Amino acid sequence: MKPLKVVYHERFREVYSSDPAATPGRIESIYDELHGCFDFVQPLPASEEDLKLVHEGGHINWVKRHELTYEVAVLAVGGALKTAELAIEGEPAFGLIRPPGHHASRDSSWGFCYFNNIAISVEKLRREQRITRAFIVDIDLHYGDGTANIFSGAPQVSYFYVEGGSREEYLDSLVGRLAAVKACDVVAVSAGFDRHERDWGGLLKTEDYETIGKMIKKCAERVCDGRRYAVLEGGYNHKVLGKNVKSLLLGMM
Repeated sequence: MKPLKVVYHERFREVYSSDPAATPGRIESIYDELHGCFDFVQPLPASEEDLKLVHEGGHINWVKRHELTYEVAVLAVGGALKTAELAIEGEPAFGLIRPPGHHASRDSSWGFCYFNNIAISVEKLRREQRITRAFIVDIDLHYGDGTANIFSGAPQVSYFYVEGGSREEYLDSLVGRLAAVKACDVVAVSAGFDRHERDWGGLLKTEDYETIGKMIKKCAERVCDGRRYAVLEGGYNHKVLGKNVKSLLLGMM
């Protein structure tokens, strides 16, 4: 496997709405930690055909009513597609993208999300027959109901949301589920960082994200020749967000 790549575009710095995921300085706090440590790759916007892989036309048109939001959201989907493509080609990757996506279902969205970045990236790999099975692990504080809804009728895609009342329970839950993965072609991560002890969840430490990254790497190397990627979801304390992301990526390397 080659060194981990970061997929990023300057437009992800744009403040496209008033929600916490779009606040000024959020993307910058991550960029400043990662720049100089990883190679950066620039994505192209997704096409409307890409969006229709998992979303209904009515929902797409609803997002289109907000021009700036739509432009950045389509670029975020493109970032997830590029991240997945790199992973399939043997380069682990992280999508430093926004808006997040795991609360976006086929015909609706909430929770600062518009299009389901990770779901579209997995579905495109499936439609292009580059993979047959995928395992999605969601480490965000919040359950990715959109991702679960989209793949509820697709046994080839497994979605797992990590839970735990303590650090130990959380990490043990992840260890157990990753160990149970028997066959897949890629491991995809909805990487939220709002479960950190200084963020909304108040649970995990920065070093726990490196541990999580190592777990994901070990699982991917065991079941799918190391093919793995992650895309940004939540995480709202700018003072620690960049350090937490870097910790995960160091583990995933």
